[in-house]
Amino acid sequence: MFSNEFSPFLFYRPCQEFPSIELHKSLSLRKPTAYSMKKFDVCVIGGGPAGYASAMRALDFGKSVALVEKGKLGGAGIHQGALWSKTWWEISREARMIDLHSKAFNLNSNGFSYSKVRDEVMSAVDERYNLLTNHMDHINSGLGNELFEFIEGKARVIGKNEVEISGEITTNIEAEYIILATGSVPRKLPHLPIDEKTVFTSDGLDNLKDFPKSIVIVGAGVIGCEFATIFSNFGKTKVHLIDKGDRILPFEDEDVVKVIEKNLEEKGVLIHRNSKLVDMRIEGGQVEYNLEYTDGKKETFEVEKALVSVGRVPQYDELLADGVGVDVDDRGIIDDLTQTSISNIYAVGDITADISLVNVGELEGRYAVERIFGKPEQPLIYKNISTIMFLDPEVAGVGMNEIQAKQAGLDYKVVSLDYGCIPRATAMRNTQGFIKILVTNDDKLRILGMRVVGEHASSAIQAVALLISQDKSIIELAELIHPHPSIIEGIQECGRVFMGKPLLKPSVLREVIQCQVYVEGTYKDLVV
Repeated sequence: MFSNEFSPFLFYRPCQEFPSIELHKSLSLRKPTAYSMKKFDVCVIGGGPAGYASAMRALDFGKSVALVEKGKLGGAGIHQGALWSKTWWEISREARMIDLHSKAFNLNSNGFSYSKVRDEVMSAVDERYNLLTNHMDHINSGLGNELFEFIEGKARVIGKNEVEISGEITTNIEAEYIILATGSVPRKLPHLPIDEKTVFTSDGLDNLKDFPKSIVIVGAGVIGCEFATIFSNFGKTKVHLIDKGDRILPFEDEDVVKVIEKNLEEKGVLIHRNSKLVDMRIEGGQVEYNLEYTDGKKETFEVEKALVSVGRVPQYDELLADGVGVDVDDRGIIDDLTQTSISNIYAVGDITADISLVNVGELEGRYAVERIFGKPEQPLIYKNISTIMFLDPEVAGVGMNEIQAKQAGLDYKVVSLDYGCIPRATAMRNTQGFIKILVTNDDKLRILGMRVVGEHASSAIQAVALLISQDKSIIELAELIHPHPSIIEGIQECGRVFMGKPLLKPSVLREVIQCQVYVEGTYKDLVV
């Protein structure tokens, strides 16, 4: 659509070595320059997972696209978010294994260098960042058109079809459609002294220079528990975890939580249950905090660092000019299957009140574009979204857990199969964990949800996610020939239990296989 000669927002470099750190550095050189207002079919604001997916999907329709990003391409999906933290987790669990087996392999246990680990994490971040950057830089030459432009600057929607972009200079562009994908930021509690040096949010943790000797984590949700797992895995940090309830991860089933709590406490994590953080202050470079428990007891603790992990909030400050008319509330931009209250403005990813996950953001971004320029190939549904919690061990899930099924007033059948029944887990010499599947309380046995706790958990759920989206039965997997040995054979055995023809009989192995029906608030054992 536009040649390089008239496109000051975009420049090309020869496609040389791929990817390279130089490529990573050069992206920051792009700055908007003054020119007459250009027109695009769609302007995407935000270069994180949702925004990037939106832009690339729009190119599939042959539309001209402006992608605007004020910070780092990739957003929290790469930097200080999913990829960054999960790389820390992967390395930490390897460190944990080395520590556990150091004597058997005659290794130096607990000799981990923070700087070397951090360098490895940043290498992973750079690798993904450079891949996306290289892809974006050469998208026009690769597709044989001039439809795409990347613009570095802060975007503000000032009209139904107009976006103001400020950087070293300020300029405006016009777009037939606008997609808002500016993501979220960590929630900050105003009464806590968050300085990103001693008291951190997840965005500031990269400022750490070494493993802290001790750290308190405020918030026992997924992110808090993931960082508790990471720090405790390295064995160099005494971790305190503040939990206002009687157990961590209050949205998950009790059997899942018990495994995670047990492992955290075995690694020395102190879980402050039923506690309220009264105050926190920085004294002499240390963090002092006071707790009050539900029984009235009060305690004071001192640690080296603190992490505040109490969720994330949508990032749309100064994004919309007065009078634009997009409806918002305290949970984010209000949308109807990605469309906002202004018909040509869409919102995707963490900026909305929907589920805040990378895969959901990408799904919404692609769906929004399909809705704008065509007909979506699939409906936008959330009941079959697969999730992973990077804990010890990892926890993967799709669909409902038991808490959600009960809240929905459903009767259901449930089978829980211990990892000790799965040959692959035995071969890995790690049988801690279980597979739990919920199905409808009828002969159809339609899958309601599944949780997997243990090694390879995240690899075991995709087939079930597909069946849930199709409203299919567990019978489909029970009769399938699965690879052997594999963790997913445990899913097959659960299906056989539901059908009344298991290889391993629950009536014999009651300690490792449970089969029950939940009807009108009461559990009953199923005889199989």
